[in-house]
Amino acid sequence: MTLSREATPQAGSEQAPPDLMRTMMQERLQAALQEEFDRFLGAGRWQRSEERRGWRNGYKRRHLHTRVGTIELRIPKDREGRFQPSLFERYQRSEKALVLTLIERYIQGVSTRKVQKIVEQLCGVLVSASQVSVLVKTLDGELEAWRTRSLAGLRYPYLVVDAHYEKVRREGRVISTAVLGVIGIREDGYRERLGVWSGPSESRESWVRVFR
Repeated sequence: MTLSREATPQAGSEQAPPDLMRTMMQERLQAALQEEFDRFLGAGRWQRSEERRGWRNGYKRRHLHTRVGTIELRIPKDREGRFQPSLFERYQRSEKALVLTLIERYIQGVSTRKVQKIVEQLCGVLVSASQVSVLVKTLDGELEAWRTRSLAGLRYPYLVVDAHYEKVRREGRVISTAVLGVIGIREDGYRERLGVWSGPSESRESWVRVFR
């Protein structure tokens, strides 16, 4: 079902918030690099360990061009110069699949193990369960901040509301859940997704909760 407060203009197309996606990807990739470097050294920062295999020696910067913008990464270095990060060696080919996998992880609530399998199959990159966890563990807070951001002072002459159903795992069971979305269309035709909510069905009560 698609509804609008007024007739929907043809100009413009829906676009995801680029700054949000770029920041999220930068933080996830940086955290994964740090986790891989800690495993390479055999110890975390300031950690005493008999398994330590080297020492830290600062960072070097690398710019990565992705579909959500240019991301600057700080690549950890060891004193001997032996550390070569492996997780993102083929990132230029696989980052689109990785973004889609992260989105699936949070929309569908699938397990970390399933995300790991999907990343390996689609990206051709071997990742550990801990690396997947590092990539996604802080997304919840950032997505919640986006969902609860203030829209005060913004004008959207048109709203488009729609819903579709996704399979979601809850309490060990896979059930069909409605995903309710609202898109605001500005006077210049630019479309912005204003929010996404889940509910048991696409019912009047669900939409009342969205617009309350």
